[in-house]
Amino acid sequence: MGDGVRYIGGDERRARLGLRHRLAPAARAGTPEEVADALVALHGSDPAAVYLAVGARLTDAAGTVAETDRALYGDRTLVRMHGMRHTVFAFPAGLTAVVHASTGLAVAARERASLVKDMAKAGAPDAVWLKETEESALAALGRLGQATASELAEAEPRLRERFVYAAGKPYEGVHTVGTRLLRVLGVEGKVVRGRPLGSWTSSQFRWALAPEHPELPPAEAQAELLRHWLAACGPATEADLKWWTGWRVTDVRRALAAIGARAVSLDEGTGYVLAEDGDPVTGPQEPWAALLPALDPTAMGWQGRDWYLDPELRPALFDYSGNIGPTVWWDGRIVGGWAQRPDGEIVWRILTGEGTGADGAGGIGRDAETAIASEAERLTAWLGTTRVTPRFRTPVEKELGR
Repeated sequence: MGDGVRYIGGDERRARLGLRHRLAPAARAGTPEEVADALVALHGSDPAAVYLAVGARLTDAAGTVAETDRALYGDRTLVRMHGMRHTVFAFPAGLTAVVHASTGLAVAARERASLVKDMAKAGAPDAVWLKETEESALAALGRLGQATASELAEAEPRLRERFVYAAGKPYEGVHTVGTRLLRVLGVEGKVVRGRPLGSWTSSQFRWALAPEHPELPPAEAQAELLRHWLAACGPATEADLKWWTGWRVTDVRRALAAIGARAVSLDEGTGYVLAEDGDPVTGPQEPWAALLPALDPTAMGWQGRDWYLDPELRPALFDYSGNIGPTVWWDGRIVGGWAQRPDGEIVWRILTGEGTGADGAGGIGRDAETAIASEAERLTAWLGTTRVTPRFRTPVEKELGR
């Protein structure tokens, strides 16, 4: 890059990560809302991951479940909804309108068109019938407050209508209108996930009407989302931004221009930070350790991960679909994986360097192992009798969790 363009190396990027992602002990947060604000979005495809991501960053992790329940279902300062890449996240309530307009509208249009097309191919009722069913279901949900899909179908029986999807193909299946329609309504920002049917690890949720929010112009919303994300995760390349948002590269470039993002030089090429974020960032005074859950926002924050993850570790830590499992961190780098055994014990394995490690494999030095063991004890204490199995299993997690 040309003269005057600042270089940000891996050490500074890892320093930013420890501080801005609330992972260094001195940077930890007091509430789930502070964690979500720092990370922009908490992955919610695996319900337990939201709580585990919060607990890893709280000063007092003992109150993780109660405080996260309060934020999600009491105060509703966190909202679980579809977002980037058609994935479920928990967002700060103040960002729901931004996320909906910046990423949800385009996906929602495709999802509705796909549902109408699939129903037409199967000879199911038409779009007019679907619209009437939708309006009736939303009215019923308003009366009920929260409801499961089955409970909602009791109030609006047309949701039980079944149709054959992809008839004659290897992946042929039978769908219900309710299952597909609720998914569409979720992406459209009309409904959100409410309380789970079971504990905080349950993947079965009730549905609720989405909180009202203003309708923003998509380009304005994209610029605002990018501003938040670069504050938390900058610097990032265009490829990182395109991957994380799911936008077209033209949308990414327009949003970068709209916020006046500053170009910087990274080891992998050109990156971007906010215009006001040009000063060097120094890291925490002491190295830090963390045990982060599967799909943690830090581990999944960038497409280019070599600056915090040795490529040789990927096969052990990712599943076949590209979902990362539970990870062990030391001072800004992923160094291993962890799991919870059926008896509740938290076990971990260092996959880089030489030494003994907690279970006899790998190692990165006595200080690092001591700090990691302390984090494992901290996690064990607040999990108590709860058992957590990641929704997406990875090789090292499956081996350790036996």
